[in-house]
Amino acid sequence: MTSGPAEVDTEPFFLGSGAHQRFCLFHRPAGPCRGAVLYVPPFAEELNRSRRMAALGARRLAAHGYGVLQIDLAGTGDSAGDFADARWDLWKDDLDTGAAWLRARIDAPLTLWGLRLGALLALDYARTAQAPLAPLLLWQPVASGSTYLTQFLRLRTANAMLGDDASAQTGTKALRAALQAGETLEIAGYDLTPDLAHAIDALPAPDAMAPSVPAHWFEVLGAPNQAPGPAAARVKAAWEAQGAALHVHTVQGLPFWATTGITTCPELLDATAAVLEERAHAV
Repeated sequence: MTSGPAEVDTEPFFLGSGAHQRFCLFHRPAGPCRGAVLYVPPFAEELNRSRRMAALGARRLAAHGYGVLQIDLAGTGDSAGDFADARWDLWKDDLDTGAAWLRARIDAPLTLWGLRLGALLALDYARTAQAPLAPLLLWQPVASGSTYLTQFLRLRTANAMLGDDASAQTGTKALRAALQAGETLEIAGYDLTPDLAHAIDALPAPDAMAPSVPAHWFEVLGAPNQAPGPAAARVKAAWEAQGAALHVHTVQGLPFWATTGITTCPELLDATAAVLEERAHAV
């Protein structure tokens, strides 16, 4: 089953007001409603690079009968505040607000659909979610918050090496020390505060974030028949040892969250839709 623009009704709106105003897109389910989905977006520039895929994914899920809410978290996209205002706990509050909005309209367990660092945010939120959850959808989860923070800090070092300011050519150890000292760092156009950096750095590894419901981990690989990365195998083993189920799916495609141009991965959309169809028929 595929979706076309005429099949899905999308409503843009703002949740809240003032400093708590969050921009949202709600994709109404086409046909009988099968459930609710809350999209948890990725971090910084990955959010912008993934907008096309997020929109395509939301419309595909809606075409399969799911009400999908996309929300720009505090300080991102068209929501209130600047990136310097963003906080991890504030983002979790935003997810709680979005989940409550969906629960008021759809009487069904909520599916969290997280991309990259958003997958870790979804897992962190799932640990304290009050309402029943359906199996999670995790697109290309990052290996750990600490590793991801290091990779993000390296953007500053790389940009400094390409520029004229030799004094800015500091490594990640020095940048972490600056954050620890309370300095806000400008990295690739984003003001990273010590509070947000510390929260990301202190996140438990996904191994220790097993949800109470099964989850589907999707990896986009560059070559056919390529094995998933070691993180997926490690997390799967850790979760299964805790009695949690993790299903790992691989597709071939381009890393749309990292490319400078607009890139899509139809194979990922197909694989996600297939999982939802299989889940619907199993009920």
